[in-house]
Amino acid sequence: MNITRENIDNVNAVINIAIEKADYEKQVADVLKDYRQKASIPGFRPGKAPKGLIQKRFGTAVLVEEVNKLLSQNLSKYMVEEKLPILGEPLPNEEKQAPINWETDENFTFSFDVALAPEVKVSLDKDNKLKYYKIAVSDEMIQQQEEMAANQLGENVPVEEATETSSVRGDFVQIDAEGNDVEGGIAPKGVILAVDRIKDADIKKSFVGCKKEDIIIFDPVKAFENRHEVGHMLNIKHGEADELNSEFKFTVTEVLQFQKAELNEELFKKLYGEDTEVKTIDDFRARIKEEIARSLVSSSDYKFAVDTRDALVEQANLELPEAFLKRWLKEVNKELTEEQIDQDFDGFMKDLQWQLIKDTIAKEGDVKITPEEAEDFAKSVALAQYQQYGIYDVPEEQLESFAKMMLEKPEENERIYKKLHEDKVIAIVKEKVTVEEEEISQEEFTKMMQ
Repeated sequence: MNITRENIDNVNAVINIAIEKADYEKQVADVLKDYRQKASIPGFRPGKAPKGLIQKRFGTAVLVEEVNKLLSQNLSKYMVEEKLPILGEPLPNEEKQAPINWETDENFTFSFDVALAPEVKVSLDKDNKLKYYKIAVSDEMIQQQEEMAANQLGENVPVEEATETSSVRGDFVQIDAEGNDVEGGIAPKGVILAVDRIKDADIKKSFVGCKKEDIIIFDPVKAFENRHEVGHMLNIKHGEADELNSEFKFTVTEVLQFQKAELNEELFKKLYGEDTEVKTIDDFRARIKEEIARSLVSSSDYKFAVDTRDALVEQANLELPEAFLKRWLKEVNKELTEEQIDQDFDGFMKDLQWQLIKDTIAKEGDVKITPEEAEDFAKSVALAQYQQYGIYDVPEEQLESFAKMMLEKPEENERIYKKLHEDKVIAIVKEKVTVEEEEISQEEFTKMMQ
């Protein structure tokens, strides 16, 4: 077997593989011998069919399989031994590949186009300047978090008279056209209605100002304009709700008004645990500011990573085998149209350049991700999700359980390791270049990211 390589340019080459009869003859003979021993041929006992018949029936198929096996094994071995930085996968050369007649040919020559990754050179020194945009924590952000905490731990308290923002608890009784109770009719008790959810203006008006033991007669379908919602409210089946056409007598048993929680030490303990150092409103606001600032770091880091990618891709200006890569993408994405591939090609090329740059920086910086780092990252993701719902005091074992579930999912596991890998590459860049920090408002940052 003879393998040669012809370099077309810096990023394109052709690999030629010549396979002669001596390279595959023994393997083909061994396979056909095995076929003869096992094949069930009408008129012959197992192992007694003539060699010529076995050759005629299976010879070509076995030849194709064994030659392709040799071809694949030796092509892969050659690329590894030659340490070729291959992009994509080898593709048959459409011009040099001679036609093959598997029935008559004994020697075969195969030609493959291969794409070679370019040498990556990026200058990471203090002459390189990159902006890092730090998002300022505004008083409005802090106030919004205060409101959220007060609402989250607030509660409904009994009041004398309902307003448009009250809830009213009471008992329903279905009535007929004359206002009499329907015997065996719909009559759920202890139902809570939110006055502000009532759509009909006149019915809503009848609830505003109502007190305990007041009786209000109304059609719930007309009031809420949603039969599905009415079905749940009256505890009836969807089919019954769809057919419902009746007024109800609603006897008020309690008027409730939502009251925000007071921002005091009791609330702080509920949020952060009994041992919290947050004692005063000033402590609380300082804690909120710290938490918001910490949460905004990920946005700033993301922007810095995007800007770093763009700057290094532009600086490296990598030469890539575009024609080959477009052809390869079409081969491996048969479900995509040529127009779809063309539309996404620029983005693919930019991602590929960044991947090559990242790999070079990671190799030079000996970047490695440990299982402990992956677990810590997964725990931080879990904690952030809990904090979105205002839960700050999360037990360590709960975070560990959440992290373990994430890492057991192959897609999540891969995503986490890729994220940590890129984070370490960005950290290397950040350490070597000059980072110019600039504080901007959330509004300015949002516009910048649009």
